[in-house]
Amino acid sequence: MRSLVLVLIALGMASCNSQAQEKKSETFPITKTEAQWQAELTDAQFYILRKEGTEQAFTSELLFEKRAGTFVCAACNTPVFKSEHKFESGSGWPSFDREIEGNVAFSTDHKIGYARTEEHCATCGGHLGHVFNDGPRKTTGKRHCINGAALKFIPDAN
Repeated sequence: MRSLVLVLIALGMASCNSQAQEKKSETFPITKTEAQWQAELTDAQFYILRKEGTEQAFTSELLFEKRAGTFVCAACNTPVFKSEHKFESGSGWPSFDREIEGNVAFSTDHKIGYARTEEHCATCGGHLGHVFNDGPRKTTGKRHCINGAALKFIPDAN
């Protein structure tokens, strides 16, 4: 009986360390070492883009940006959102109802105890934010809740 209990405990421990629970390692067209990213990004950008952090709500300089233009990844300048898809969600983070298709990659994140759809730059893998199903019903119904520090804004040329 005692050996059966030990075997069950060992199996339980092995299942908790299974490959299925490890984060899938993806490769992206732009890859750099953590030291290279840290040298190129601000502390806030590095924390969000490379460490999957979140900025405080209502602190982004881009929160109320209303000019026509394109929001690009702050790490690699890949266009990820267009200004015409930005809306005021009241969440405290820049919000968009759609991404620039093909430039944003998605994965599942369980960091806070339930599944969320995480968004990354498809070129460098930088963490952008999360997408939720509580956006404008008249368009896509999606709310891409994005960290402003993960973005740079490029205004349209007039």
